[in-house]
Amino acid sequence: MAEDGETRVQVPLLDLRLQYRALRGEIDAALARVVASQQFVLGPEVEAFEREIADYCGAPEAIGVGSGTDAILLALMALGVGPGDQVIVPTYTFFATAGCVARLGAEPVFADVDPATFHVTPETVERAARRCRRARALVPVHLFGRAAELESLESVAAALGLAIVEDAAQAIGAHDARGRRVGSAGHLACFSFFPTKNLGGFGEGGLVTCHDADVADTVRTLRVHGMKPRYHHQMVGLNARLDAIQAAVLRVKLRHVEAWHAARARNAAHYEELFRKAGAGPADVPLDAGGLPLRFPTDVASPGRHVFNQYVIRVPGARRDALRAHLAAHGIGSEVYYPIPLHLQECFRELRERTGPLPVAEAAARETLALPIYPELEPAQREAVAEAVLDFLSPD
Repeated sequence: MAEDGETRVQVPLLDLRLQYRALRGEIDAALARVVASQQFVLGPEVEAFEREIADYCGAPEAIGVGSGTDAILLALMALGVGPGDQVIVPTYTFFATAGCVARLGAEPVFADVDPATFHVTPETVERAARRCRRARALVPVHLFGRAAELESLESVAAALGLAIVEDAAQAIGAHDARGRRVGSAGHLACFSFFPTKNLGGFGEGGLVTCHDADVADTVRTLRVHGMKPRYHHQMVGLNARLDAIQAAVLRVKLRHVEAWHAARARNAAHYEELFRKAGAGPADVPLDAGGLPLRFPTDVASPGRHVFNQYVIRVPGARRDALRAHLAAHGIGSEVYYPIPLHLQECFRELRERTGPLPVAEAAARETLALPIYPELEPAQREAVAEAVLDFLSPD
């Protein structure tokens, strides 16, 4: 590490200014186009983006919406999920996955996750299903940019009579084990364009993809208060429209997202090389198996693809927060995704008794830490991050 008086390499968790500098001319022209048109909500800019993103995702239908949360909410509404229904969701994920279920008056039924991938598995879904009376859907999350194993989940969902709604908020461009791009195979898939995502806008934005034209039409109607035609309300929807400014920015960024995916993968491979040399192990090796107490995420075998929206390591829970403080002291950003599993959140207290412990997710909440992975990271920055982590974890 740098000695006292030396300038340390600064590594924020994310620096979007670098991305904007590289694309400033393209983005400013796109924004000027929208301003000149004075069409700010839906309209031709959104329609063009929907066509382009549908082609990218390999889905026949793509509907731009106001946020990733809106996407999940609208997908569940389109399936008719409501009071008395239950939806199986992972407990280790962002709140919106379960919050949208509860917002519709349905009950989220929490499933534990795999210790290496942090995804729900057929076994954890089946265990959760035993607590269900009226399960309607399964929401697998493609967490941190790695696609869940949809083939096995599709089999168990079919056996249980569940529709699949993919939460792909963190995984646009990821491929599953069969090489299918997320959002191209399930009943519906939901994406977020929050600025921190691999494909992020200048604010909130989201997307629903699906294969069924009738379902797509329902989502489009629901996003405008259930209105079709104008001022004729066929159903009770909500205001969940995508802004034209967001669509314009996303159209520019979509042209670059594959290069950013590749850069994130290179960054991840560099981290892995540095951590392996120091005696750390991959995510599928338990922490108590010996060696340096650090487990790193690995890429997936082709034709699968991990897009590394986050790069999440695992360390002993008793040391995780101290490691984060150590990194901050050295000018390195980090984040905990997620410190409290959803089944332990206060708003779901009434569900705890019948949920019971979900030990893998609870351990992950204590042991995981996200490191900088954004595409513009320089080699010296990656080395500074790894050095700081290893300096803290290595024995004296």
